[in-house]
Amino acid sequence: MREDAANDDDDRAGQPAPDVGGFDLRALPGDFIADPYRYFAALREQSPIHRMGDGSYLLTRYDDCVAVYRDPANWSSDKKLDFKPKFGDSPLYEHHTTSLVFRDPPDHTRIRRLFQAAFTPKALAVLEPRVEALVDGYLDHFEEAGAIDAVTDFAWRLPVDVICDMLGVPAPDRARIRDWAQAILGGLEPTLSAAAFAEGCGAVEDFKRYLRELVAFRRRNPTDGRSGEVLTALIEAEADGERLTELELLHQCIFLLNAGHETSTNMLAHGIHELLRHPEQAARLRADPGRAQGCVEEVLRYQSPIQINNRRAVRDVTLGGQPVPAGAVVHLMIGAANRDGTQFPAPERFDIERKPNRHLAFGVGIHICAGNTLARIEGRVAISRITARFPGLRATGPAKLGNRIRFRGIESLPLAI
Repeated sequence: MREDAANDDDDRAGQPAPDVGGFDLRALPGDFIADPYRYFAALREQSPIHRMGDGSYLLTRYDDCVAVYRDPANWSSDKKLDFKPKFGDSPLYEHHTTSLVFRDPPDHTRIRRLFQAAFTPKALAVLEPRVEALVDGYLDHFEEAGAIDAVTDFAWRLPVDVICDMLGVPAPDRARIRDWAQAILGGLEPTLSAAAFAEGCGAVEDFKRYLRELVAFRRRNPTDGRSGEVLTALIEAEADGERLTELELLHQCIFLLNAGHETSTNMLAHGIHELLRHPEQAARLRADPGRAQGCVEEVLRYQSPIQINNRRAVRDVTLGGQPVPAGAVVHLMIGAANRDGTQFPAPERFDIERKPNRHLAFGVGIHICAGNTLARIEGRVAISRITARFPGLRATGPAKLGNRIRFRGIESLPLAI
């Protein structure tokens, strides 16, 4: 692997810290997407609990984010109040207020217990050989072609193929799945155009229509899970005499497809890119493939696939010594927390052997990502195999970052052997 950019420490050397007194997610500086971490560092220093013009707060310190994550009694994940003005009575509102991630106990507890049927140790044990076979197949194609795009030909394909296998989505339909997912997740960005809103609503309706047919087929043709298919388990999941309603089932399947591919795609693309940028780390990984899991954890910390989570104060609280009134929204800046020097020594250094590495890429507490074990399997298998098989891997063009704030992803990264 060959370096295609300087290390971040060198890039920022001598640069003055930006003035973040008026920093606002709805009116970001033009260079924010390229390097948000420069602004996060300034916010941690100048205004760690930063009040924006709409009365919400940005949290950039690790300890403050963890305190909110671990206190669901005082910090609500329910988004009905937040999404009603933004989405109205729309399909996007229905989806994002039904999904597991935006529910509070006791509904969250009930749905997560049923949803976990997709991520039992038995289900994941079946999936790992499938992940290995898929990765080897993509790399065989790469070897034949000599060039690929790291995102469309590799980082996107793996998690989409895995999740679609789990739900029994036929291969010809998988490109549509990605388009729908991107339109729906785009609705979570801080600003939303009318065109993006309409596209997101249409995607939810199309997705539901498609899944109703898929669920009806699986009810008629259940499986035993030995193939890695989990839709039957979700349909039949029962706890304390309760099952998912049809609407809950549809929206949890959409959530599984959306969350399961978006974050993993970002993780894999950033992993390849960072190893290209840090060839000494790639060499350490090739010398000892056992470092692959540590590499995945460092990628998740260094380029968090999800950069923002949100909570609403249930009552007046004090956070980091600062009062926050009931009803106020806080934005947990995961990318900032994961580069907080009080938790991570030399936080701007990419180090695949970093220990401890208690990053917040998957969250903590009751809302920790349900699919984090599967994502880690995908990352470990994919990154270790591409690094070992192609030591001469190189980028033939720059990485193109997506123009999104909540999800930090690479849209394109051309590679050659």
